[in-house]
Amino acid sequence: MTETREVVVGYDGSDFSMQALEWAMDEAELRQLPLRVAHAWRWPYGQAEEEAKLHLRKAAEHVLYHGADCARSCSSIAEVTADLYEGPAAERLVELSARAELVVVGSRGMGALARTVLGSVAGYVAAHACCPVVVVRGPGPIPVPLRRGAVVLGMAADTRDEAIGFAFGEADVRQLSLVAVRGVSLQPASWLSQGPPTTEPGTVAKTTEGEMAERLRPWQFRHPEVAVRIHGVAGPPKDVLADLSREASLVVVGGARGYGRLGSVTRSILQRSACAVAVVPVPALREEEDVAPAGVARAGAD
Repeated sequence: MTETREVVVGYDGSDFSMQALEWAMDEAELRQLPLRVAHAWRWPYGQAEEEAKLHLRKAAEHVLYHGADCARSCSSIAEVTADLYEGPAAERLVELSARAELVVVGSRGMGALARTVLGSVAGYVAAHACCPVVVVRGPGPIPVPLRRGAVVLGMAADTRDEAIGFAFGEADVRQLSLVAVRGVSLQPASWLSQGPPTTEPGTVAKTTEGEMAERLRPWQFRHPEVAVRIHGVAGPPKDVLADLSREASLVVVGGARGYGRLGSVTRSILQRSACAVAVVPVPALREEEDVAPAGVARAGAD
């Protein structure tokens, strides 16, 4: 019997986790999957009496049940589960990712003072989870825009099928267009020269777009309802994606390249994106195996 996958969301009662809960509710409804609302707690002061710990646990239960009740009352999700864990939140979310379709976490803006917040939970989960992770970004409640932005897929020469499949799947279920973009850094005439590049930017962009179109053709055939735009842009990939994120609903990038290390572009967009970011990991045991396109893939890389 096939195990039913689920959408997992980390929830701690903060405004940022409320953003994550809203996104996760959408995902569960669109995918018709159960939703698991997870909250972690732990006693931070060393040894303590069990009675003292019990008070903290009850407070944690109150936070968790509030989030789960919100999901039940504000959505049509058939099954909402409350998951209380004593220990590190990041550890529990990575554990749950092994049987999840998607993990959703909240994040605050990645300014100089806030980067450690991403590194402590969202960044760790994005680097170590077994399934795609959506880090929901932006100030305040998620707005309902009059004109919804596209799904932006950040591509590279070695983009994995899982990341492409996830991006097409999200665009399909959300009825959004997809913008596939690849930033190309132009090289100077020689390694000793600071002069103009050897190739015109327009020529490089056109060649790059042709390669991208060939790569995406099978996915476009499987998702005919998704309108696709392909852009090869002269410039650092991390800057190109950050610029596009201002008008996008979601940016999709590849995940860890091994041992929990995110690539520089992925790290940058997690810190700078103006919209939610989906990090799609590399399959641990299928590095060289071809993966057939699917509606929404469970893993991938940039």
